[in-house]
Amino acid sequence: MEYVRIRSIDEPVFAGMHRLMQEVFPPEEVLAYELWADPLLDEGIHVYAAVLDGEVVGATEYRYFDDMRVAVTDFTIIGKAGLSIGRFLMKKREEDLQRMARETGTQPLGMFAEIYDPAETAHGFGGATPMNPIVRREVLSHMGYRKLDIDYVHPSWDHEGKAVTELDLCFLSTDESLDLLPAPLITAYLERYYSALPNKPAAWLTMMDELRGRDFIALLPI
Repeated sequence: MEYVRIRSIDEPVFAGMHRLMQEVFPPEEVLAYELWADPLLDEGIHVYAAVLDGEVVGATEYRYFDDMRVAVTDFTIIGKAGLSIGRFLMKKREEDLQRMARETGTQPLGMFAEIYDPAETAHGFGGATPMNPIVRREVLSHMGYRKLDIDYVHPSWDHEGKAVTELDLCFLSTDESLDLLPAPLITAYLERYYSALPNKPAAWLTMMDELRGRDFIALLPI
């Protein structure tokens, strides 16, 4: 299996990845094909595909904000069961993030990820067993992710400004004894992460105002 970085929408591997995204994720979570052109030119956005025999069977996107000392996994797609794609992507991403931390002379605090709440979503995720939200949530819990104690909402990626409420904002702490995250760190992260989306729903703005009024946010089991 190959770990292939995608740098242009003109690459055949991008077409395979985008098609997989459309099969797996709800429409409001998928950025339009042509709108990927600029993000892929950003050296800080890392998009990789797992390619097996010329076919895109998985993909992941992630970033490392060295000034905040936090990473984020934007998404992970496992297109087929029984190939250890999830393990492959996790280890390759982990190695790359460790490289970025070394090069910037920083010690990461952890990694953010938005994780579907099985009780809140009815989406079928393309029928791929590893993408079942119950399965994924349990796997991510085993990895050490915990959810922030907030009513989380994020702007839709279709640029229509809809409020998406089916996910929890979670964090994988480097220090497992950490039970609280500074609220200013969370607000700074969310403001930067969603700066690419100009249309923000009222519910997101309300959530952000509430975060600005708090000092710390608890990390809870998922």
